[in-house]
Amino acid sequence: MAILRDIGANYTPGKGTVFTVWAPEAEKVEVQLDKPEPIQVPLQREAFGYWTGLSEMATPGTRYTYVLSPDTHRPDPASRYQPDGPHKASAVVDQTSFNWTDQQWKGLPLEQLIIYELHVGTFTEEGTFEGVIKQLPELKELGITAIELMPIAQFPGERNWGYDGVYPFAAQNSYGGPDGLKKLVDACHAQEISVVLDVVYNHMGPEGNYLNDFGPYFTNKYNTPWGNALNFDDAHSDHVRNYFFQNALMWLRDYHIDALRLDAVHAIYDTGAKHFLQELREHVTQLEEQEGRSYLLIAESDQSDVRLINPIEQGGYGIDAQWFDDYHHAIHTLVTGEKEGYFEDYGKPEQLQKALEHTFVYNGLYSEHRKKTLGTDATANPAKQFVIGSQNHDQVGNRMLGERLTELVSFEMLKPIAGLVLLSPYVPMLFMGEEYGEKNPFLYFVSHTDEELVEAVRKGRKEEFAYFASKGEAPDPQSEDTFNRSKLQRGYTSDTQQKKLREFYKELIRLRKTAPALAKPDKPNMKVQLEEEQLVLHLLHIGQEPSLYCLFNISNQPQETTLFSEANGSWKILLHSADEKWGGPGAETQQTLEAGASVNLPAGSVIILEHQK
Repeated sequence: MAILRDIGANYTPGKGTVFTVWAPEAEKVEVQLDKPEPIQVPLQREAFGYWTGLSEMATPGTRYTYVLSPDTHRPDPASRYQPDGPHKASAVVDQTSFNWTDQQWKGLPLEQLIIYELHVGTFTEEGTFEGVIKQLPELKELGITAIELMPIAQFPGERNWGYDGVYPFAAQNSYGGPDGLKKLVDACHAQEISVVLDVVYNHMGPEGNYLNDFGPYFTNKYNTPWGNALNFDDAHSDHVRNYFFQNALMWLRDYHIDALRLDAVHAIYDTGAKHFLQELREHVTQLEEQEGRSYLLIAESDQSDVRLINPIEQGGYGIDAQWFDDYHHAIHTLVTGEKEGYFEDYGKPEQLQKALEHTFVYNGLYSEHRKKTLGTDATANPAKQFVIGSQNHDQVGNRMLGERLTELVSFEMLKPIAGLVLLSPYVPMLFMGEEYGEKNPFLYFVSHTDEELVEAVRKGRKEEFAYFASKGEAPDPQSEDTFNRSKLQRGYTSDTQQKKLREFYKELIRLRKTAPALAKPDKPNMKVQLEEEQLVLHLLHIGQEPSLYCLFNISNQPQETTLFSEANGSWKILLHSADEKWGGPGAETQQTLEAGASVNLPAGSVIILEHQK
């Protein structure tokens, strides 16, 4: 494992700030402090092209840039704060000054996570970290145990999904900057809520990206959707790897983040002997030993590859968990009938059963959409290693009109879909607003300041959705109205049906957290049976008594089914989604059923039964 090198502006109270930057091709580097009169401090060249120097005059809040030539003044690639955006000076941050109150907090294990994915800018009217803090009591009351923040690394303007970040070390200024993020994390821990941060190590945004002025951060060895790939295995790659390792450790150590969600790791290109992800895991393990607590790494990948999550000693990368899109696709295609794009590989009822019993649907099978064989077998991997959801920022926001499931299926169908997520053996994740059926879309939006780039983004969106011209035109991503339309309405405060749906989610979460059979749900501790023509799924959790029997009707017609014979004994109904208390039309089912009994399932419904001794 490589020895890491500190980078950025590291302030020590009473001593000043040590500036370190990697610029291997520079002949001279100075740091310019924007005091009342600019002061230039020469840096000394060290091994491998690092430049470093101490300034006692640089204190918290001091603005500074690196001078690479008389005409090239650039912000710090490892800037902790960009108070005026990506094109202006960086600011020194004192990472030791925040008064943390979470000393007793050690994080939560994977199997206890009920994740709530949110976008800071649209989750509240304020669009800030402070705005999120105000909503924490409601998330706690709902039963959420972790929030996942979409990327908050500094991007241009004030509106962006976050995947155009260009300063990975700097918390977005318009959200509240470094202190705002620390306050949010501290407040979450006070509510016993873990914080997952989405980080992007596969590309950088186009505007404000000055890395090439410093060194070979990119390589033309690989072609990516964003141009040249980040340089993880070419000449000088040790120092690019150092940059991102230090970034991950900073979020965990200095911001007390509990877990990192690693965006699109299939686009991290590394053919070296030790993959970037494996070495990242090793550095995080070392930090765990130093801090006396555990941290989680969760990968997003579309490769269905267990190598990501298998232990290092078994040839894996040792990542704790990964997003599991097959489960989303299996559900979505069955309830919406959509078959466009990558959905063409899904839509068969048996795929839902396979996703429950064996995890990956494509586990060495030919993908018609990709025109190649895809995936590995994940049957033996614990369910807690997979994060699932019926909605997320990608699956909603990458639609032309950003429609949520609320607009695509009936109100009643939202309830069995919720059950498929929250009653599965996997780690459940909700997308903000899902729990009450938010009706506002979640659209794609940016606020670039480069007009040519804005036009290129607009053109790209129009071309991407040309096939859907009959549905209208893709909303203008640069428009502030597109952003405002994506903000949550929180209609459940006045809409009775939305309030009942939220209560339904709350009850499912309560069951997941308290039912013995769901204490540590896993694939070997359940039985699955699917009636393919009727779209009726039987899911029996038998880990601990009392067992739970979940019946799902994900068809748009009432169905009659029979409790399967292995479900011995009597069963008491704990929950029926058609009950009026959940906004349903009313349920007519006897409260106790025997094995082999006939059950009527209304269209779009879920019934949960508990085994009676």
